[in-house]
Amino acid sequence: MGLKQNLHNFKEKNKDKKWLPGFNALFTFLYMPNETTHNGTHIKAADDLKRTMNTVIMALVPCLIFGMFNAGYQHHLAQGLIESADGFFGASFWTWDNFVIGLWKVLPLVIVSYGVGLAVEFIFAIIKGHEVEEGYLVTGMLVPLIVPVDIPLWMLAVAVVFGVVIGKEVFGGTGMNILNPALTIRAFLFFAYPTWMSGDKVWIHGAVERDQAIAAGQNLDAISGETILGTLAQNKEVGYNVMDMFYGIIPGSVGETSTLLILLGALFLIFTKIGSWRIMLSSVIGALVMGLIFNGVVSSGWITESSKFYGLMSTEFWHHLLIGGFAFGTVFMATDPVTASQTTKGKWIYGFLVGFISIMIRVFNPAYPEGVMLAILLMNVFAPTIDHYVVQGNVKKRMKRVKVKTA
Repeated sequence: MGLKQNLHNFKEKNKDKKWLPGFNALFTFLYMPNETTHNGTHIKAADDLKRTMNTVIMALVPCLIFGMFNAGYQHHLAQGLIESADGFFGASFWTWDNFVIGLWKVLPLVIVSYGVGLAVEFIFAIIKGHEVEEGYLVTGMLVPLIVPVDIPLWMLAVAVVFGVVIGKEVFGGTGMNILNPALTIRAFLFFAYPTWMSGDKVWIHGAVERDQAIAAGQNLDAISGETILGTLAQNKEVGYNVMDMFYGIIPGSVGETSTLLILLGALFLIFTKIGSWRIMLSSVIGALVMGLIFNGVVSSGWITESSKFYGLMSTEFWHHLLIGGFAFGTVFMATDPVTASQTTKGKWIYGFLVGFISIMIRVFNPAYPEGVMLAILLMNVFAPTIDHYVVQGNVKKRMKRVKVKTA
């Protein structure tokens, strides 16, 4: 008796059991889709939701591993134990010590993200009696990559529960949500615990706890340094060159620093036809246009060096693509097929506005010098409206053609 027949008999025998959806989810994750098509279909392909999610995860793994090395590197660099002159290709970066320190802090974030998120998914599947959806496989990997490395695990757990329940399950689950779940989790953390999500500090392993340091009147800058966006928002000079920003040996969230690896991930997603190159390209164009406008304003003399906006406005327009979370958000979250625009023209409009608004928020909100999260969430809400007007525009054009032919 084959595996499929044994599985069918097992399901029939336990079809009234509450835990059956959980078993189906585990079996689907480890072996094969719960339901496969055999005939009567227009298109047959080997890919399914699980394989699609796993492909995105493969594109994220290099960013995760690099983030572990970079966390340890920033720790040693801030403590003066190594010199930054070696850079990306130096022996001081790709060391076991750097990786161990990064792994010690990043791995718990991954475990909590997947453990709590999948637990909520299983609970809802059992309560509602439907299959467990694989949509959280990517969200569970995205979350540890977009939060500060020193975020308390209990805060992350609370945020994951909120993001899965409010951001997805209340809308009907995977494929029905209007907001990107990973960004919903990050937005919750940002508004609920803003002092932990400012993103302007570098985590240092073994340093005194932040609350204890504040209570003792210690200067936190003595044990941590600012990110590039935090430095520019205060009109200070950045101590990193373009190649540092491109390779990613700069402070920041775990997976957002290396533009090189994010670019490779983008090419992989485009090659596998999972990520939309139209959204990626139009987002870059939108960001460059907004950056050029700000550079033009500075060149005209309307903004002086005394202005609080000068640091970010005067930044070279294309440097905005290399700093902060813009590249990561554009490639891995703005392209989410569920929450992004679906029409071809709509993708161009959607992506352009994501990039344009990201840089606008980044400059005009120096208290939180990052805008990609809010820009993507805003455009998630407007994506259905964009598609509606694109479709209506096409309908009107076709109606005009019909009238001309019948006239």
